[in-house]
Amino acid sequence: MTEILVLGGTGKTGRRVVARLREQGFNPRAASRSGTQRFDWQDETTWEAAVTGVRAAYLVDAQTSDAAERLRAFGELAVAKGVERLVLLSARVWGEFGEGGGLAGEKAVQESGAEWTILRPTWFAQNFSEDPLLSEPVAAGEVSLSTGDGREPFVDLDDVAEVAAVALAEPGHAGQIYDLSGPEAITWGEAVAEIARAAGRTIAFRSVDGEEVRRQLVARGYPEAYATGVESLFEHIRLGRGAELSDGVRRVLGREPGTFRAYAERTAWGTGA
Repeated sequence: MTEILVLGGTGKTGRRVVARLREQGFNPRAASRSGTQRFDWQDETTWEAAVTGVRAAYLVDAQTSDAAERLRAFGELAVAKGVERLVLLSARVWGEFGEGGGLAGEKAVQESGAEWTILRPTWFAQNFSEDPLLSEPVAAGEVSLSTGDGREPFVDLDDVAEVAAVALAEPGHAGQIYDLSGPEAITWGEAVAEIARAAGRTIAFRSVDGEEVRRQLVARGYPEAYATGVESLFEHIRLGRGAELSDGVRRVLGREPGTFRAYAERTAWGTGA
């Protein structure tokens, strides 16, 4: 069957997209820097082989300062090689900020000449178990954040992957921007409490200021610029600007999205994350 390219095919979203496509009978081509199909955003010599013979591609950008430029160059090559459909993983927060950020990457894909679909999820529930930013504090038993009482409708990555697979494989999603969230907005302290309950152990949540978050992240080895960026995202949440629910999962899949509690209960927390 015609192949679908999944960039970041071994990553948090990519491996789930690959799994969903295989369940549907497709033979997706998983590409990554260390996979069988090598793909590196910073090495354009790896691009052509990845897109050859492909009609649709799932894109996760380079997460670098030149990510939009990389997406634009890749889109031009992909279309020239016959790719007809591009599905980009973006983030809802870029639409909430309204300028800069990932919107330049979205524009690059929209102007590629291919059919395009943009996915804008909220914070992933799985960040608590799969992203060291949060999983390490969870494992240590204390999570200190500057999100205050701000609420977030955490989205389940399984829902994001299922939406992506549908947009890649089925018609009817060209030109759509899907905001994806969970079914309820909870505080980050409530999220940690749900994890503690599911894990059967004590995990404390501490509300701290932004400077404390930046200091902790730098002490953990994160670059200063990254720590500052994370704090700006947390401030956005603390001010209540990310709490709105979105209907993208329901629009695409015809069902309600999974809850944070369901994610926490099916995750094997053990004595750590």
